[in-house]
Amino acid sequence: MGSLASCNKPQSAVIEKPNVLLISIDDLNNWIEPLGGHPQAQTPNLASFAQEAVTFRHSYTVSPSCNPSRTAMMTGRMPWETGLYTNPQIWRHVVGDEVVMPEYFRESGYYSAGAGKIYHANMPDPRSWDDNFPDRIKQLPDYYLPVQDPTTGARRFALTDNEIREDDPDGVTMTMPPFRGSYIAFDFAPLPVETEETGDYSSIQWISDQLKKKHDRPFFLAAGIYRPHLPWYVPQKYFDKFPLADIQLPVVMENDLDDVPELGQNVARNRYHEKVLEADLWKQAVQGYLASINYADELVGKLLQDLAESEYADNTIVVIFSDHGWQLGEKEHWRKFSLWEDVLNTVLMVKVPPGIPGLPSGSYVGGVSDRNVSLVDIFPTLTELVGLPGKKGVSGKSLIPLLKNPEAEWNYPVVSSLDDDKYSVMYNGWHLIQYAGVQNELYDLASDPNEWTNLAGTEDQQDRIAEMAAFIPSERKPFVKTASLRWEDVLSGKVSFEKK
Repeated sequence: MGSLASCNKPQSAVIEKPNVLLISIDDLNNWIEPLGGHPQAQTPNLASFAQEAVTFRHSYTVSPSCNPSRTAMMTGRMPWETGLYTNPQIWRHVVGDEVVMPEYFRESGYYSAGAGKIYHANMPDPRSWDDNFPDRIKQLPDYYLPVQDPTTGARRFALTDNEIREDDPDGVTMTMPPFRGSYIAFDFAPLPVETEETGDYSSIQWISDQLKKKHDRPFFLAAGIYRPHLPWYVPQKYFDKFPLADIQLPVVMENDLDDVPELGQNVARNRYHEKVLEADLWKQAVQGYLASINYADELVGKLLQDLAESEYADNTIVVIFSDHGWQLGEKEHWRKFSLWEDVLNTVLMVKVPPGIPGLPSGSYVGGVSDRNVSLVDIFPTLTELVGLPGKKGVSGKSLIPLLKNPEAEWNYPVVSSLDDDKYSVMYNGWHLIQYAGVQNELYDLASDPNEWTNLAGTEDQQDRIAEMAAFIPSERKPFVKTASLRWEDVLSGKVSFEKK
């Protein structure tokens, strides 16, 4: 356990209006070095940052889907409180005039600016920002955008087997053979470009440029890194760090789904695993994911170095998080959209300089907390740290007690939801998954971290199941249906996100 922080700023100095830098990494699971989820992961910059921050080893997402996870974090309210449960919903149409985190800081006198993926997909929020760098799609060369079939109008991210575009004969072809029902961007391949040519780099550079400016008010900066979200397209040099012959696959158990109830098996078996095995591409997929993690880590390192060299190095709170985890064949499951540990476990690291209003002595250096926390806790933590009044109605809890002492008493459950009928409860080292209120999985995470043995059917665990199930909300706002969102409608002004 690290000692109390003693950064460059003297302990007696008071930072009246500290800055905030929020760094989001999309679809990043616990494979990073500070969490030790994969022995071959190379994340030296996150490892270095962990020596200056508190790392929450058991941080969990509110939902294993981008839209509900990010919406809950940014509003401070759970999906069952807003009715925002799935990716296709237009989040602002569901939450209405709810004030979100960047907007709250902006209304409190902060300069608020964001770049990259902060909200889900093509769902911007002009109300959040004084300045916003165009989303990553606009920064990519046309070749790396979805290709439109001139005959059918269908769009896809990669070419079909052995198909070559006439205008780019050296381009990337699709690694994963297409199959009916596949996710259009399920692919992985090195790109013939440099890091500086990628969209994520453009986003990070834009945030770095904000750190070079003279600001007359405190800032709230949010940097969204898209990788390791699919498709795992990153420059060749990142693939080269992970020779295919040396790739280690995730540790799995044969017939792992045998003791999983039918509804859980339906979640697991999305046909990707079968197709990956048929094509003998499991190692290539893991290689692509590791390469994408390393790419994201390099961008994090660039931004942190630029902050360290700026005049704001000693008065800026830094939060690094991922919206949820990912599975690469565990329980025969690929992608997110499940309630197992590998998907719910997120990255959450917080660095607090000494002298800020909510934590004058600073947070632990190199601290690791094993307490269960939720991404929805970030909003109330940041407002208290900077000395702002807390937003009313938030569901989360301030993490300041754990920033002071990572081993402090903290006996709260973490509840997560998948859609509006599947729930997870993390509590006291146990994990309950409940499907439609009728089928259960129960795991003792201390003795079974891989969740291989479902104890839900054992007689002596029924009281525990009842105790944990009581944390699942009985009153839930129904799913709120919204119109389909097309990016063209946003650009034309047909769909508006302005405050009413």
